[in-house]
Amino acid sequence: MTNPMNQDEMHALVDKLQPEAQQQALAALALQDPQAAETLASWLKQRAGLRELHRNVLHEPVPASLLQAAGRVCALQQDLNKGWHQAGIAAGVILAFGVGWTAHGQLVAHRASSAVLAEHEFVRQAGFAYAVYMPEKRHPVEVTAAEQDHLVQWLSKRLGRPLKVPKLSAQGYELVGGRLLPGDTGARAQFMFQDVQGQRITLYLGIVDKKSGKVEADETRFRYESDGLVSSFYWFDQGFGCALSGQIDREKLIALATLVYQQL
Repeated sequence: MTNPMNQDEMHALVDKLQPEAQQQALAALALQDPQAAETLASWLKQRAGLRELHRNVLHEPVPASLLQAAGRVCALQQDLNKGWHQAGIAAGVILAFGVGWTAHGQLVAHRASSAVLAEHEFVRQAGFAYAVYMPEKRHPVEVTAAEQDHLVQWLSKRLGRPLKVPKLSAQGYELVGGRLLPGDTGARAQFMFQDVQGQRITLYLGIVDKKSGKVEADETRFRYESDGLVSSFYWFDQGFGCALSGQIDREKLIALATLVYQQL
């Protein structure tokens, strides 16, 4: 042939990327190019084999843990959208009655609003990280408790501040290990603990918002949040956030979080 099919045309034919008329033209062209026809047959056979390899997985029910994680993300996203809506209403009120506001007062209000949104996103990410890694059997952490010193040094370096692993043995929880996670304003750390029944809790740490970290810098703020599946007790100090998450009752979680706060 003087004009054999090129790779782009063969991929378009296999993946059915072109309109019907062009697909038919490519198929006719393939019939005139024995080498292209042989390659196409090989690709189609390979694709069929890959589809059959894990076909049974397509019919398996979605794991309950992933459904819970998806539901939590959806609920928290709705809360976040509601928060933005309320922030918009508040902004409208400020504009309507802004004659008496000073420039300094407006700046403080803006920073406070930014801090609230950043904190809400922080605890949302902490709960999502718990929901994703809590069910893991083989790889719940990147670095196990057997390498605790290395784990703490590594995460401290990545977060840019010295970290400590709280001791919760007296409460029945032993360190499983930890991992590095991404965050909106830099790296985040997650320490995982587990009791003898296999129940897990996670401690999520990281900078919340570098720009809004000065708002109420002298005040450590504590909050509790639960969506019915995962509960989190979290606090912020000097722009740094900590969130303890688990599927345990409020009183027990707050008691554990108090011990963590005292040790950190």
